[in-house]
Amino acid sequence: MSDVPADLPTRPDAAPEGAAPADLLAGAKGRMKELAVRYARTLPGLDTHGLMHGLDGVQLTFMPMGDRDGAFDPEHNVILINSRVRPERQRFTLAHEISHALLLGDDDLLSDLHDSFEGDRLEQVIETLCNVGAAALLMPEELLSDLLARFGPTGRALGELARRADVSASTALYALAERTPAPVLYAVCALTRADDEPHAAPASPAGTPKILTVRVAGGAPGVKYSLRPGTPIPDDHPVAVALDTRLPISQASYVPFRSGRRMPAQVDAFPDRQRVLVSFLLPDRPGPT
Repeated sequence: MSDVPADLPTRPDAAPEGAAPADLLAGAKGRMKELAVRYARTLPGLDTHGLMHGLDGVQLTFMPMGDRDGAFDPEHNVILINSRVRPERQRFTLAHEISHALLLGDDDLLSDLHDSFEGDRLEQVIETLCNVGAAALLMPEELLSDLLARFGPTGRALGELARRADVSASTALYALAERTPAPVLYAVCALTRADDEPHAAPASPAGTPKILTVRVAGGAPGVKYSLRPGTPIPDDHPVAVALDTRLPISQASYVPFRSGRRMPAQVDAFPDRQRVLVSFLLPDRPGPT
């Protein structure tokens, strides 16, 4: 690998002895993010060739891989990317596999992970850390701060992040939620065939109806409520109106939980093609009604 700037510590302070697993993981995430940030500072750009620039001797190959998105083979110094998935998925997968290479190059962090975790849990933690690294590569703090400053924690900010970072809306959602200080729930909503949803009524002979549902959702740190994928959006809700009119809407409304309960919220709905990118700003002390 190429040299990286020395203005960031090569190894932050390790978690104290006897730290809880959650603390250990949080510390590892911070160290992984710093690895990615240092690597990103050496790159000429964040396109495919730019992302690979710092990995000396590593080849990039696109090929059909079935259900797998990609892989890093350290023995043969090659990153494999599934050629049959969407471009934005390929892009995130590439950043994820680069993060595997960065992690394998940090003996201290890798040793700490093997000391703290084992078996399937170790594999899960490594995959989580590589997602953290990929997000840090593609969606740097400067970009997140700029979008939140310009648009606030809104559906528009979510859409701009996905567009400017060239990542999927769900990837952008998790990164933006993690960086949002306000009590906000984000969601990506889209039309779904009714018979794809559990407990849906049988389709009529005229054809399968489509309903607007939550596809993915996530909350800012400290938000205890969540929206389950598949939660239907009522026809008169601002999110549904935004999809029908193709116009952005921001107004006081509610979070439509699947149970039927409603929580007051400031709703910002940003239509984007056949979906709506949404933020629900919750009151300081929310409670479902």
